[in-house]
Amino acid sequence: MPLAEIPLCVWRTRSLGFTFRGQSIRYWTAGQGEPLLLIHGFPTASWDWHYLWQPLAQRFRLIACDMLGFGDSAKPPGHRYSLLEQADLQQALLAHLHIQEPVHLLAHDYGGSVAQELLARHNEGSIDIASCVFLNAGLFPECHRPLLLQRLLLSRLGWLVARTFDRDDLVRNVGQIYGPGTQPSESALDDCWSLIVSNHGNRILHRLSAYLTERQAHRQRWVGALQSARLPLRFINGAADPLSGAHMVERYEELVPEPDTVLLHGIGHYPHTESPCQVLSHYLDFRHQPLAWTPQKVAWS
Repeated sequence: MPLAEIPLCVWRTRSLGFTFRGQSIRYWTAGQGEPLLLIHGFPTASWDWHYLWQPLAQRFRLIACDMLGFGDSAKPPGHRYSLLEQADLQQALLAHLHIQEPVHLLAHDYGGSVAQELLARHNEGSIDIASCVFLNAGLFPECHRPLLLQRLLLSRLGWLVARTFDRDDLVRNVGQIYGPGTQPSESALDDCWSLIVSNHGNRILHRLSAYLTERQAHRQRWVGALQSARLPLRFINGAADPLSGAHMVERYEELVPEPDTVLLHGIGHYPHTESPCQVLSHYLDFRHQPLAWTPQKVAWS
């Protein structure tokens, strides 16, 4: 059964805000039950979760924010963006919402690295994580295969590449990382572009791209967090993703003890928008929750 889409225009009206280190952050929350923190990827935003939002909110208390530099949150032009700071932001959001019980994580792409840092902090006792599921995350930098655009954004000319980046560039690059049969619609591309250019975000793409080198710098800590985790983990992966597809799962199975992995054949880098029903089924299976659900009104706070 197809999952209902939440239009971006509706999604935006339901956002809330708080201030993190002097910067405005937009966030969303819905549902009741155990807290589930959804962490989005690069270069998009929390709207990526909109297909899964209502069915997950029938079972869990959902929390998601547009991270600093993304979506409708602040995008300070001279800021030095860091995955470590994004992990601080996630913890600040949980504190803002007075959430003290163990938190479950569902993280995609860039957000997977933020989740790895949170797992490392869990091992150190500064946050209580109950479980973690990754979607097409670049968990092992030696296996990540960046696009030419990403390499250019990291170069000395990255500032120029960011300033000239337009919707046509977005379309070309997205087309490379989605599955061959699950390409996004023109409307979805318009919405993604709207989130990127919000608050002039296209001009800071080169600054956000520094996460690729940060992954290398913290590899030992973040891979170690996976290897020493004493909590349930699962890696759900779109196998056709050229960035972090089947080859990333192979590495995960080599390095992580008792690996729990799911390969979605024909699906690319965004499984939660390309095949949300499969992702929902495998996530609920991981959480031992029944799949069948009846659409109901979801409480947004």
